[in-house]
This record gives sequence, structure tokens and C-alpha cells, in this order.
Amino acid sequence: MMVNFRCAPRGLAVDDVLARWRSLVDIAEIVARGGTRVTVVQMASFDAQVARDGVDYRFVDADDARHARRLGRHAARVAATLGPDVVHVHSLAYARCASAQSRAQPATPVLLQDHADGVPAGLRRFAWRRWYGSASGIAFTSPGQADPFLRQRLFSSTTQLFAIPESSNRFTPGDRMEARAATGLRGDPCVLSVGHLAPGKDPMTMLDGVARAVERLPDLQLYCAYGTAPLLDDVRRRIEADPRLAGRVHLLGDVPHARIEALMRATDLFVSASLSESAGYALLEAIACGAVPVVTDIPSFRAMTADGRIGKLWPCGDGAALAKALVAAVEAPVDRRAVRGHFDRALSFDALGARWASAYAALIAAKEAR
Repeated sequence: MMVNFRCAPRGLAVDDVLARWRSLVDIAEIVARGGTRVTVVQMASFDAQVARDGVDYRFVDADDARHARRLGRHAARVAATLGPDVVHVHSLAYARCASAQSRAQPATPVLLQDHADGVPAGLRRFAWRRWYGSASGIAFTSPGQADPFLRQRLFSSTTQLFAIPESSNRFTPGDRMEARAATGLRGDPCVLSVGHLAPGKDPMTMLDGVARAVERLPDLQLYCAYGTAPLLDDVRRRIEADPRLAGRVHLLGDVPHARIEALMRATDLFVSASLSESAGYALLEAIACGAVPVVTDIPSFRAMTADGRIGKLWPCGDGAALAKALVAAVEAPVDRRAVRGHFDRALSFDALGARWASAYAALIAAKEAR
């Protein structure tokens, strides 16, 4: 049983919720691909049931149960009718709800899945330590993402930790030349960035690295697709003030998601200067399309790129290192087919489904051993 304690937005019907929260659907379908029977319990303001692609969705009216303990008991009542072997809870932020659910059904293992959840600080960590303690397992995209929690001793010594990428996606490589014609992207190399122009994405370091790389890669073109852009004015000023960037960096703005696949297919290199990521959905999409990643050396990106074997990793905040990585990616290119092959082996729906099935089996075995 998979539980999302975050209540669905009011006024949205079932189809609207599932369309808006694609990751909820994708993760459920990933699990189902591993041969696991999946029921998703989604807190909402109404009751409804629907079956799609091998997954049962149960929307539960939780209007009278906004408190964590009540939400947990709500989930426990649904679980009592389903008899699940494992309860898979989305987000460490809902550990308190999961703890209440676990107290109501102590014999059923609970697994928490990280979704870019921060580490509790100060005195609050003592309560969170208790709530996390109800989990038999916790999953992160990369083992390194658990380290801040472990340093604070927030997890029980008996809690099993799993490294499983947060999700997958349905993008495919397609034909690169057709994608170039359709999108108008050009450059040798053609470089694409997809991410907010915000401090956490560090676009200024990205521009610094590209400016330095141009000295060795004079035909480089950079395209930037972004949603929110609090640093847009700074980015524009940086581009206009540097002749190495002016006319070479193209700000595409907020691009519809349906068009992102064509951009990923058209580009040679995908660049990200992110300082931290839970999983990095844009990177995942790039790998699915065969674009070679040139991304920061952070735990989730290391895990998704097989420690940089299908691309290049570089230290956060280091424009000179990014420039070297871009040049190296051109001078010793990784075959796009190898990038997509890595996706199929390690990041596809089938690959992740098998890993989730293995994690559930480990939790069930531990329960039986006890």
C-alpha cells in the first residue's frame, strides 16, 4: 500500500489530481512493474476509487482528519481492509503521520521515501527521531543523501536504508536531427540547461563555466529553459556584459513540458549547476533522451550518472571546473546510445520496479525474522 498524506488540492477531480501529480502515478506504476500489487491511498476532500495501468487508487475523504495522528489513523483504517505487506509512505515530511499509522498497525512494515525533505534542526530533531523510528526502511536516491540524517542520529540502528532513484520517466531518444529542425537548436556543442534561475540552481556559476569553455569551444551554444527566475535580471546583465556569452546564451523562458523532450533530443550536452537535488527530474529526462550530462558532483547526480561514467561531474560553485568538464565532454564524447543504455539498465520503470520489489522483500524478511 502506497500512501500520500499530502491532501489533494480542493476542487480537483480524480483525473485532474493524477494528471497534475505525475510523480505519484509514475512511482506507483514503477512499483507495479516489479510485480508488486499496488494500492495508492491519496488523502483528499472526497472518497473515490479508480484503477489505472495495474494500480488501484483510493481517494480518502480526510477533511475531518487534518492532524497528523488522525491522518495516520485514517490510513490505518484503509490498510485494515487491504491487509498490505508493506506501507510505502511518500515524503519524510509525513513521518509523524506514518508513525501514527504504524502504531495502529505495528505488525506492518513502513517504508518512507525521501522527496527532497530537509533535515530537522534544533530541539525538533528529538520528536522527528521518534517519528522516523517507526519506519522499518527509508529510501533515498543516493546513500549520501542519508548522511546528514545519520550524523544527527535521527534514524534507528535497525532501520534499513535503500538507495533507489526517486522516479523514472517516459522520454525516448528520438531522432536528433529531426529534433534540431523542430526546435531550432544549434551549436557544436549544443548545451541545454533546464532549471529555475534561482540561487539553488546556481546559474551564475553555469554562465562563468560556459564563458571560460568558449575559449576552447568557439561554436558552443547554450539554451536555458526555466520556470521561476528570481535571478533573471542578474543573468541578463551577466550575459550582456560578457562578449563570450552575448549572442551565445539563449533564454527560452518557461517551456511547456511536452516540448522539453524535443529539446533534450536535440542537445549534445545537458548541464546543471545545482547545489542539491533529491533526484533531478531534468537530469533524468536528459539521460532518457541520450543527452550527455555535465552536472555537479552531488550525491543524487553521482548515483544517477553511475559516478560520472556516462558524463562528467564537477564541483559545485567552480566555474573553471565546469569549463574543463565541458571541454572534456566534447574531446572524449560519450556515445548517446551508452547514455540511454544506462537509463534502461538503471533508471527505467522496469529497473526501478525490480529494486522496489527487492526492498519490500527485505522488509518483509526482517519482519518474519523478528
